[in-house]
Amino acid sequence: MRIWAIRKWLLILVTACSLSASTGCLVPIYSADPSRRAQQLIFSSENLRAMLDEWERIWFLDQPSHMTPHNIHGGII
Repeated sequence: MRIWAIRKWLLILVTACSLSASTGCLVPIYSADPSRRAQQLIFSSENLRAMLDEWERIWFLDQPSHMTPHNIHGGII
């Protein structure tokens, strides 16, 4: 009975180590074709850039700070 418990924990340990050592997923996220992969990478980087711009817009970080030491002229010069 005790040997089965040790075997079970050893199997769980080996499975956990093998799953944690693998990088990524079994199915790759990007295509193997270099031109298609470049297009997919450009699209994903543009989506991340858009996400950052959206985050700054939500938290009003894209607005000029009112605590700047410089006077900002808001009219037409």
